[in-house]
Amino acid sequence: MENRKIKVLVIDDSALIRSVMKEIIDHEKDMECVGAAPDPLVAREMIKSLNPDVLTLDVEMPKMDGLDFLERLMRLRPMPVVMVSTLTERGSDITFRALALGAVDFVSKPKMDIARGMEEYASEITDKIRAAAQSRVRKAANKPVASPQSARNIEERLSADAILPSMAGGRFSSTEKLIIIGASTGGTEAIKEVLIRLPADVPGILVTQHMPENFTKSFAERLDSLCKISVKEAEHNERILPGHAYIAPGHSHLLLKRSGANYMTELNQGPPVNRHRPSVDVLFRSAANVAGANALGIILTGMGKDGAQGLLEMRNAGSYTIAQDEESCVVFGMPKEAIAAGGASEVLPLQNIAQRSLDYLAAHSGKSNRV
Repeated sequence: MENRKIKVLVIDDSALIRSVMKEIIDHEKDMECVGAAPDPLVAREMIKSLNPDVLTLDVEMPKMDGLDFLERLMRLRPMPVVMVSTLTERGSDITFRALALGAVDFVSKPKMDIARGMEEYASEITDKIRAAAQSRVRKAANKPVASPQSARNIEERLSADAILPSMAGGRFSSTEKLIIIGASTGGTEAIKEVLIRLPADVPGILVTQHMPENFTKSFAERLDSLCKISVKEAEHNERILPGHAYIAPGHSHLLLKRSGANYMTELNQGPPVNRHRPSVDVLFRSAANVAGANALGIILTGMGKDGAQGLLEMRNAGSYTIAQDEESCVVFGMPKEAIAAGGASEVLPLQNIAQRSLDYLAAHSGKSNRV
């Protein structure tokens, strides 16, 4: 069966953004912009006539609120949607509500020199469109799409070696446990589903979610309002406490380090790893180096392979490791790569991961830890 192009409909009230997005999409051999709508009312008719595979949707729209449109769309005709968001506090709040409603992912609009900025975002935009096209959101049977390789996607992919060497199996006598989580596409809701099920006395948690700067703080605050545990954006050189989760900020890699008897955070603004900063591989490797068997590693939904090598390093260092299963993933990319590499001790549906983690930690600490 021949591959066909991914059909994309752009919905944005800015004529400039519509033009730039169309140019970016049509540049790719495996996708085409089949239409561009200035508002949801026009888009509604274009969806019927053009039958696109993926929508890009501005979060703040005229005539009909973007969230209202998304809610109706996901109820009446579920399909993959990538939000195009502004880097503002209000924009981030709307974006997270959109993800909760079923949007696959989001891309941040640059604040200044939009045309040039959107060109710089081209690789991110097209990668996320591909991820959306491969996601499990659609009601119809999966249709073949082109390979996710792209002419633009040629930048160097550095490994975690660019940030820190592998020194797995740190010789520490501490028995303090940690939970280490990595995710990408679909991860904001997946992370919420794990953290919301954890009790207030759970071991300290470090989280890397691929997300731009200005959104991670809002993400942490949203989780903090929903969970029994305390959730915050990680800062440099703070002690990791039980009952707390630390979210990697969008501008830095998050690493685990040791200071005497304490586990501490470290932020590193070195180069992107696997084209991401923060990178899951960097966090997982640091956990393998520093915590070994005291860490439990979890890899959740996401496109690509960031975290696969790091999860294997954690497992080789004695950590118990869990990968989310295909059925519950929005995009079965990162967990699939980790499983294929041999990095997963166990593969579980999303709804079972929190309790399995608690059971494992209880069995290895002598504590009962039921939610």
